[in-house]
Order: sequence, then structure tokens, then C-alpha cells
Amino acid sequence: MGDPQDDDRWESFAREFGIRLHRARIEAALTQEELAYAAGLTRSHYQQLEKGLSRPGVPANPSLKTIVGLARVLGLPLEALVPPFDADERPAGRRAV
Repeated sequence: MGDPQDDDRWESFAREFGIRLHRARIEAALTQEELAYAAGLTRSHYQQLEKGLSRPGVPANPSLKTIVGLARVLGLPLEALVPPFDADERPAGRRAV
């Protein structure tokens, strides 16, 4: 099982991604359906990303292809959607390579 602290960090990260995604969509004056379609996603998948969940109680973990597609449609750099992270806060047992 994962470290609860790491799980909490991932939940927070996924939630912040969803918040950033929602704000960017609103600023672009797009509906969820419009953005999802343009990025090659279903509306329900997109809605899950905005909520920061992949299913109830499980944080979202979008693929890089999904994140790049959303950023492209929104005309934003990846950094605008992906929250910053501290490289020193690696999950236990993992080392930098």
C-alpha cells in the first residue's frame, strides 16, 4: 500500500489540476462538451478531470497525451494546467535517476 501522505499529495495535485482546467475552460468561453470534443475526450472523462477524480474516491491520473491535448485546445503552455511540484517530495522508496 502507498504512504497515506503520498496519497494525500496526489489527491491535492489532482484537485489543483482540475481547478486550473476549469478556470482555463471558463476563460476560453468553452463548455465542457466543446473542450472535451476538441481534445478528443468524452464529456464524462473531461468532467472527471475537472473534479480531480477518475472515479469516486480515486484521484485523476490523466495521460500526458490528454494533458497536451487540453493545453493545445486551450492555447496554453502545459505549466498553466499542471500544478508545480517539489522534486524533493518523492514518494518513499523512489530516488532520482
